[in-house]
Amino acid sequence: MTEDDKAALKEFRNGVAVTLGFVGFVMLIIGALSMNDTPINESSFEVVDKYKECDIVRYAPHQVAEYKYFLYCEKNK
Repeated sequence: MTEDDKAALKEFRNGVAVTLGFVGFVMLIIGALSMNDTPINESSFEVVDKYKECDIVRYAPHQVAEYKYFLYCEKNK
């Protein structure tokens, strides 16, 4: 490997490092700006479909990234 090849490789490596650093910094800024700081204080219920004469309800508990589904039938109250 000649001295010119070593210099070109070093320049390429530095360019890649600067580019990755810049992209990472931009991603951090975008992530920080898009964060929603308002907490979710209430659980949510949403009717997502029907099955026979019942509603399929999706339930999302407080600040939990999961859904629970159940059937709600008005005539079985």
